[in-house]
Formats: sequence, structure tokens, C-alpha cells
Amino acid sequence: MGDIVLHGVLPSVFAGISGRESQVWLKEVVFRRGETCLVEAESGVGKSSLCSFIYGSRHDYLGSITVDGEDMRRFTVGRLCDMRVHNVSLLPQEMRLFPELTVMENIDIKNRLTSWKTRKDILSMLERMEIADKADEPVRRLSIGQQQRVAVVRALCQPFDFLLLDEPVSHLDMRNNSIVADVIAGEAAVQGAGIIATSVGYNINLDFDRTLRL
Repeated sequence: MGDIVLHGVLPSVFAGISGRESQVWLKEVVFRRGETCLVEAESGVGKSSLCSFIYGSRHDYLGSITVDGEDMRRFTVGRLCDMRVHNVSLLPQEMRLFPELTVMENIDIKNRLTSWKTRKDILSMLERMEIADKADEPVRRLSIGQQQRVAVVRALCQPFDFLLLDEPVSHLDMRNNSIVADVIAGEAAVQGAGIIATSVGYNINLDFDRTLRL
């Protein structure tokens, strides 16, 4: 999978609203594989919407988004599903974990679709994030910060050309921020993947190639 290009994209809800400058909305923006990009914004200006648009789960925007030159709105459901399994992984801000399932069960839901990681691989990532002892605990018993780390591991249990991180360290202290960033950077480097991370000001500790203001 090659470049993801935004052509004059703007969330439909913002249509007709003027007075706000953006380096993304209504611009031509190219996201390249292998590049690490930070998208900074205040709350309520479309960070999560941007991730959903690129992930193909929402289409309520003006303009177009192309992948390898093809408009994503023309993708069939099957192609979108295939893209989400093999090319683009999303860490949503709200995490979307199942509270009654264990940590490993939550991760396995994703990993069974992709067969990307062995149990040993998953436990190794959990160990690096210092939550391996929680593998068989229901997610509801974990702190929000621990849940966020579980969601990160789940997002890494697939091949990807692009990794979308929507406020990925909002519940982590600086130490755990750096631990998570190291794991993510390592996985992305192995796959030669691009990273698009959003932030309201507390950034994941990655070396960004560029920063865009939403």
C-alpha cells in the first residue's frame, strides 16, 4: 500500500464554517509509508474524525481520500475489510475493549483475524509494557492506563503499512509513554510502516518527521 492523500477533505459538519486555519482540512496532504507524522489539535476539531476517514469507517466528509490514486469511497466492503486486516491498523481514542473479557481474550479477537503474532510474541509485548501479570485478568479490573496499553498491543497484532494512533498516551505517565513509544516504533520499523498520531498537546514520545496543525 502506497501513499494516502487527502484532497480538500473537510468533515461535513464543518462545511460553511470559516475563520479557523488548518494545515490538513481543505488542503492536499500526503501521508507516506515510513513517515512518522503528528497531527496536533484542540478538542472538537476532528482528530478522531480524521482517523475514521483514513480508516474508511466514516465517509461524512467533503473532498476525497485516495490510496494509491484510487478514491476510498469506491472501495467495496470487502476491500475495506481487507485493508483493515492487512494495511491499516487503528488505535481508537476510546479503546473499544470488552470489559468482561480478559486482556488476552481482547487481544486474541484481533489476532485470530490476522494470525500475526504468537502467544509468546503477545506476552513479550505485555511484558515490555509491564502488564504481563494482567494477561488473564478481566479488562474491567485494570486501570485506564493499563487498558490503554492493552489496546496498543491489540493494534500491533496485525500487518500494517500505516498505524493510526488517536491520542495513544492520554492516560500514561512519561515513563510508560516512552515504553509504549519504543514498542510502537520497533513494530513500525520492522514493517516499514507510516505512523499518524494525534494529540491535544501531550504527545507520544516518537521522533516525528513532521507535525501538522489540524
